[in-house]
Amino acid sequence: MPDLAEPRSAPAGPARRAPRTGRHAARRAHAADDFSGGRARLIALIPAHDEQDRIAEAIRGLHAQTRRPDLVVVVADNCTDATADIARALGAEVFETVGNRHKKAGALNQAIAWALPHLSDRDLVLVQDADTVLNPWFVETAESTFNRRVGAVGGVFFGEEGGGLLGLLQRMEFHRYAWEVDRRGGKAWVLTGTGTVFRARVLREVRAARREGRIGGGAGYYSLASLTEDDEITKAIKTLGYRTMSPAGCGVTTEVMTTLPKLWHQRMRWQRGALENLRDYGWTRVTARYFLQQFMMGFGALSFLVYLSFMAVTLTVYGWPGLSPFWTCVGAVFLVEKVVSVRRAGPRAVVLAALMLPEMLYDLFQHAVYFSSLWGLLRRSEEKWVAT
Repeated sequence: MPDLAEPRSAPAGPARRAPRTGRHAARRAHAADDFSGGRARLIALIPAHDEQDRIAEAIRGLHAQTRRPDLVVVVADNCTDATADIARALGAEVFETVGNRHKKAGALNQAIAWALPHLSDRDLVLVQDADTVLNPWFVETAESTFNRRVGAVGGVFFGEEGGGLLGLLQRMEFHRYAWEVDRRGGKAWVLTGTGTVFRARVLREVRAARREGRIGGGAGYYSLASLTEDDEITKAIKTLGYRTMSPAGCGVTTEVMTTLPKLWHQRMRWQRGALENLRDYGWTRVTARYFLQQFMMGFGALSFLVYLSFMAVTLTVYGWPGLSPFWTCVGAVFLVEKVVSVRRAGPRAVVLAALMLPEMLYDLFQHAVYFSSLWGLLRRSEEKWVAT
């Protein structure tokens, strides 16, 4: 295997500036040659735009893996701070994008196009956000999950500490999502951008399918047309007939939004991107479940609003109706489920779930995001990418 930091020929596309090389990169490439006939090689790509405050933790998390990547590359995308210098100081290679105006997806397309010519089909590519730290056994767990039917393995994300009440509500939400993934046997709805490992062969197949028109999203590995490139590439991989998994051992810790405006922009991007991806893919065997999921989200939101309206009218007109044994039991079951699903998030989360009201307000916020995204999609208004 040639040195990944010095590709023999530049891949097609815009000019690229190769990472700086050194003895450290040469040792990694030589080590990869030693086991090329055994286990798969793995390269880690960390797209980063002005992430000097977070990049060190992300790199150290990779160095602490029980199965360390053979090469760690920070994809410095239009950085104006010390991100690249910090990455080099910690032993990572730096790939600097050239002329990229397509945010994270464009940066990854350049970096993947540079790396793939030097990887075999069975080798692995880890894509990880710069604001995320992988648990120490993430790579080892992901590698052991692959088989002929699994095309990619994504992380199960948890929120970092901090952020006050809003941060705690997000951590509770993430714990419930992890609980649901575990109940589905580790099947991933979305290959989260916080951390996902791809088989190199599958990335090649995705690009080939795009160029042949079998799936949309342009001619690259990641779609440049999607607000949520991780959701879109999940659908692309499933459309090609592969499974996507998120085993419990692939935990990651990522940032939480500390203000409502930041959370609004983040969730609007997620929700609008998910809806647009479904519109672009249409009804297929793969997307049917996603359409049903969106329908149930809308139905649940409407039902919740109807319930609140009914209770408000009842209290205003008739006063407190008293307790119904039947509905009291239903409410008790609902409350137990809410509490049990966040028990691993800690005692504060359990207490907050038992109070119910804070999460009801948080749910109303999420419903507002859903309906605002749906209305924007119907009006065909443009949703712009906003940094959070």
